[in-house]
Amino acid sequence: MPASADTVPVSDLARAAYCPRQLYYARRDDDRGPPESVETVRSLAFEYETLRKAADSRLRDRPIAVPPGTFRSNLDRVADRDVYDRLADPAGRDVLLHGRDCRGVAHKLLGADEGPGESSPMPTVISAGEPPPRGVWEPQRVRAVGLALALAWERGREIQRAIVEYPRHGVVRTVRLTTRNKSAYRRTLWTVRSMSGVPSRIDDESKCDACEYRKRCGTRTRSLKTMLGLG
Repeated sequence: MPASADTVPVSDLARAAYCPRQLYYARRDDDRGPPESVETVRSLAFEYETLRKAADSRLRDRPIAVPPGTFRSNLDRVADRDVYDRLADPAGRDVLLHGRDCRGVAHKLLGADEGPGESSPMPTVISAGEPPPRGVWEPQRVRAVGLALALAWERGREIQRAIVEYPRHGVVRTVRLTTRNKSAYRRTLWTVRSMSGVPSRIDDESKCDACEYRKRCGTRTRSLKTMLGLG
């Protein structure tokens, strides 16, 4: 199916879900991608079988964020899931997807299960950060939904799930394409498409501490909720 001429990069959606103002600065500075250190972390997600068997000393030399025993236990729990074989040996790596409204790279593309219970293919997002206690962070949720919808558009079939991986922790979370998750995606898409000028600062200052643009961000206003249609 032909995609819209104004498809939005899923990386823009992720930034806008975190903070629209951050997206503004990233666009202004022509920020093209993650640093090399992020790619090093992402590479862990392609070594699960090796890492599950690795000795503590070897794991300590890798960029993991938890003790080796915890890391292996987390991966063992992932290995018990029906998706593990496809995560460990994905059908595609760094696959560019073009949807009706967004485009972007799925870090892994998992093929459908074979057999009578065959499931649909799934895109994955690999995060270099820390997982929340439950679920996934909002930027990764929006990004995962966008990639799943782009894959559905390309394949002409329903995609019900996407995956977010946190390889530094050996944690893998599922994002289902529920009404709530698709609504969050649509709100963020609208935010990105409607941006003109500098967006307002958000009220959650805790996000500012981790933002590379915090020193130049300017003064706070209180109109973001209105801009997002939440007021």
